[in-house]
Amino acid sequence: MNVNIYYGGRGLIEDPTIYVINKLTEVLNEIRVNVVKYNLYEEKNAIAVLPKTLKEADGIILATNVEWLGIGGYMQQFLDACWLYGDKEHISKLYMMPIVMANSYGEREAELYLIKAWEMLGGITCNGLRAYVEDHVDFETNSTYGQIIEKQAELFYKVINQKTKMLPASNSVIRNNMLKGFSNDLTPQENEQLSMYVSDDTYVKKQKEDIEELAQIFKGMLGSQEKELKQEFIHNIRENFHPLNDFKASYTIEINDTMKTLVIDVNGSNLNCYYGEKEDADVAARTTYDVLNKIINGRMTVQRAFMSGELTAKGNFKTLRTFDQIFQFNII
Repeated sequence: MNVNIYYGGRGLIEDPTIYVINKLTEVLNEIRVNVVKYNLYEEKNAIAVLPKTLKEADGIILATNVEWLGIGGYMQQFLDACWLYGDKEHISKLYMMPIVMANSYGEREAELYLIKAWEMLGGITCNGLRAYVEDHVDFETNSTYGQIIEKQAELFYKVINQKTKMLPASNSVIRNNMLKGFSNDLTPQENEQLSMYVSDDTYVKKQKEDIEELAQIFKGMLGSQEKELKQEFIHNIRENFHPLNDFKASYTIEINDTMKTLVIDVNGSNLNCYYGEKEDADVAARTTYDVLNKIINGRMTVQRAFMSGELTAKGNFKTLRTFDQIFQFNII
């Protein structure tokens, strides 16, 4: 028979939980039970892979202390890892005995929390040990307390050896409902592999670096696309500009479906073209992206678009007609 002990305290000398664990180990060893102890504070960088050690055990002991409130972070991480990466089928056959020693208020609540957590995982819970310990020396030297611990170790052995059946609990119903929303279709072996990746700091760091690199690439691509959108049509307008002597005018073309306004400012041989606003333009036109695209690509003139109603304009109509003279677009 194999029993694993998972200790969630900080390993302090004055922690009475360590005394209880050692006492339990001594008794279990005497009745030929192989006991393996895992100090979670020593395994803190590999807690994610510890659920695979459950497969080696017939029963486990979850032991922790209450220093100020609750079961502490290490034990919570271990339970989280069991939920994420543990083999639920094996856990369903695994007996768990909770051990909670406290030098603060809350040993009952902490024990109940361990029981509820294990039942939620689908495991089988046994009666455990809990105590408020004001002075760890008095507690450890009390022979009566020692006999209680020894008796509990023997009872735990009998429960596992006889594969004692337990009455059903409502937690199983809640667990089944929770598992419906837990979309993890991985096999136990795949879960173990995933837990190894999660616990590998080098792997996790590399993944973060790769994600950051991809983010920068996409950011650059989006920035490039945004830059291209800002320059859309402007290049063609500049390439096909044929200035007239002493001609000065300004045009605004509002593109309805993109909510952008193209400003074209002509002063002799000087051309200023950009997206923005200009309230005092000589000609204020309005059209759609497709129509403007046809004009810029030489498939339609501004005059034709205006006459067909595909482009509306207000202002100086002589200046509007001049647009087709100073911008002679080649058909693309």
